[in-house]
Amino acid sequence: MKQWVEDAQRGERGAQARLVKHYTAMALAVAYDKLRDIHLAEDAVQESFVEAFLQLDKLSDAARFPGWFKVIVERQCYRVLRRKSFVTVPIHETEPPPSERSRDVESIVEQRELIRHLHRTVADLPASMRMAVQLYYFQGYHLSEIADYLDVSVSALKKRLYDARRKLKSILHVADFVSVFTDLHEGGVRMLHIVNGDSVGDKLRQGNIRGDILVWRELYTFGPVFMEMDTDEHLRERAAYLERTLGIPQTEFIANCNAQESKLRNLKAYDEVVLWFEHDLYDQTMLSYLLHKLKGYSLGDTKLSLLCIGSYPGIELFRGLGQLSTEQLETLSGTWQSIGQDELVLGSRVWEAYTSDQPEVHEQLLASDTSALPFVREAFEAHLSRWPSAHNGLGIIEQTILKKVEGGETKPHALFRSVGDELHVLGMGDLEFWYYLSTMAAGSNPLLEVQGVVPSANFKQTSPADFRESVIKLTSLGARVLAGTADAAGLYAVEKWVGGLHLVRGS
Repeated sequence: MKQWVEDAQRGERGAQARLVKHYTAMALAVAYDKLRDIHLAEDAVQESFVEAFLQLDKLSDAARFPGWFKVIVERQCYRVLRRKSFVTVPIHETEPPPSERSRDVESIVEQRELIRHLHRTVADLPASMRMAVQLYYFQGYHLSEIADYLDVSVSALKKRLYDARRKLKSILHVADFVSVFTDLHEGGVRMLHIVNGDSVGDKLRQGNIRGDILVWRELYTFGPVFMEMDTDEHLRERAAYLERTLGIPQTEFIANCNAQESKLRNLKAYDEVVLWFEHDLYDQTMLSYLLHKLKGYSLGDTKLSLLCIGSYPGIELFRGLGQLSTEQLETLSGTWQSIGQDELVLGSRVWEAYTSDQPEVHEQLLASDTSALPFVREAFEAHLSRWPSAHNGLGIIEQTILKKVEGGETKPHALFRSVGDELHVLGMGDLEFWYYLSTMAAGSNPLLEVQGVVPSANFKQTSPADFRESVIKLTSLGARVLAGTADAAGLYAVEKWVGGLHLVRGS
């Protein structure tokens, strides 16, 4: 936004056009609130843009444009009020009626009455609340943009929206005020939020986040991965492996993948798509896959944005967005950054390297500039640490498990927490961990011995309570492999995928 203003100050018409497109709805909301006449409001906004561009060279700080322009709009409205009296026309009466071809008369009347009631109710709010609701819900601006425009803090703006929702819920008698706008398709920006888990998705639905939520349910850190994941052949191969190792039914998995990919191919239905991810390998593989796919789509005017964090104030060991409360997630709203060609290209390159089994491809990626996606490098290096080491043939996960057991972590759940804390950059879940543990305790040359129920990666067959009291110990082979006096490559049976590298070896 600041760059647009600076370009406009240099007289670039394209930048001026972008500012007009972006701020028109916001200016109209302010002007209509003052003038209560949509036609006069439109005229005032046009005059305000003319004045703003004539005065733009006087704006010393481009970042202050939103608040500066709001003052111009308000000043123009006062001029209109001084020179002309007018008959007010409610804004909803200027809107075209809904299409009557697909709905009966009764539903049309019912919806129009709800629209009128909604506008009347919002119009009766106190001025500060009214403006916050109009700009956020009706026009779809980000919290940070509105805060700049109204010259208030983001926290103060959130308080206004919260108070307005409570007031409107009691007046409108609806369980979810935000759903009224969704159901009526009332103005604003159609948004889609793609998130990394059901926990985050549920919290966003409960909070002050406008738009649809798509939970991307995949586990690219486990099982076979390919450059193109949605071909029938690759989908069936992956589904079969996940059912065999984790007990995920093939039919359910394939149906979910097809539904996700279908949603992704139809993003043109949205004005903005926001990706919510974090720093670990689990999320960075998901993010790189999505960027790879999005790079190949023609999205038209759909804007892509990214929120990706590796820490949060007050949380010492940040593991992910799922740790945050609904209120904490709300503080992130509007802080996302635009996704441009640099992010799309790098994401696709990361996915290409991740799905490759050629070391030179990985080396080329790490030798290149990955700053467009700040967390990629650390996550990708963590991925490579999962490859078999020259020291004893084990990857970092198996190596850490043996080290923790030797150090006294003999209970499955305590072991999972301890390994997860040390290897938090992997973002490893419990099913993936149980698979490693059960594999290390299986075969004719196991690395671990489990006294009691062996932890199972198949959540449909064994519950965590069944192996809560199990005790895990090193076998003699496990102790020798950990010490580096034995090589697991020739003894320890395993079939696993590490990105695009497929390891199959038996004992």
